[in-house]
Amino acid sequence: MKLPELVIGDLVAKIPIIQGGMGIGVSLSNLAGAVAAQGGIGIISGVQTGFREEDFKSNNLAANIRAIKNEIRKAREIAPKGIIGINILTVATQYKELIEAAVKEKIDIIISGAGLAKDLPKYVEGTKTKIIPIVSSGRAAGLMAKLWIRNYNYVPDAIIVEGPEAGGHLGFTAEEMEKGPADLSTILKDVITSLKPIEEKYDKKIPVIAAGGIFDGKDVAKYISEGAAGVQISTPLVATEECDAHENFKLAYVDAKEKDVVIVQSPVGLPGRAIRNELIEKLESQRIPVDKCYRCIGHCNPATTQYCISDALIAAVQGDVKNGLIFCGSNVTKIDKISTVKEVLDKIIIEAENSF
Repeated sequence: MKLPELVIGDLVAKIPIIQGGMGIGVSLSNLAGAVAAQGGIGIISGVQTGFREEDFKSNNLAANIRAIKNEIRKAREIAPKGIIGINILTVATQYKELIEAAVKEKIDIIISGAGLAKDLPKYVEGTKTKIIPIVSSGRAAGLMAKLWIRNYNYVPDAIIVEGPEAGGHLGFTAEEMEKGPADLSTILKDVITSLKPIEEKYDKKIPVIAAGGIFDGKDVAKYISEGAAGVQISTPLVATEECDAHENFKLAYVDAKEKDVVIVQSPVGLPGRAIRNELIEKLESQRIPVDKCYRCIGHCNPATTQYCISDALIAAVQGDVKNGLIFCGSNVTKIDKISTVKEVLDKIIIEAENSF
């Protein structure tokens, strides 16, 4: 069976794969553009995008806005006919300004998680930009849809449902992770069920995209067979030539073993999945003082936080894999080489089409 296209409003992706946004700096224009050029949907990370700008520390907001605009333009050059999106965290203090910058650049899609993006519709009014929230339960999906409809008369263009095997920040509490949250198949079914009456009432299909731990074509076929309109894939695309991260970061994925994959507590207030290294071992017994606070998260107190997550993520993406935070998905140990985006996607597509 041939893989279906992923239709989100008037946007049509030839393959039903969204590349997950990975920050800081792991998925920028090069990776997003490469995925979009292959017919998928490429996503730029909207987290501290301007970390390479000269005035990043002195004028953080301006640096991030400038970088977001530049990355969108560069991705468009790589994939002029492709679909480009950006992922912007709801908890970011610059949330409003970053979204406005992306919309001005006529970004195709804005994806937002790490909280409920309650007011996202107001930023895209009168534009063609599509908006997609990330949820981890049917209850959250239904709540988000009802809020948008009640306050903005806006039915979500799509919804991403992220399970517990995802990389980076997770939409589950530390207690839920310890007890063992529901698997992605269960949550996917819950989300689809919760959205069905809304789709019927407003006569609009809300595509549900499955995410979290999706690695190969068998996974893709499984979740599409279970009702997903498409999938979001991240970890397999890190170990590619086009990925924007440093070579050391990619090799950390290639070299990772089962014992290296751990759940850590982030200053964002959520647990996250990462590769164990010297930084994580150090944080088990001490706090790393914050020299410069970017005020990237409103509730993070530089005087008490265990470490600066921006500095840790920047260090990793720039190649310091001993002292940086290396977020990853649960299937990182399956990666054994650095490939190209085309090779990864072609393999996934063939496996998927042979698995239905």
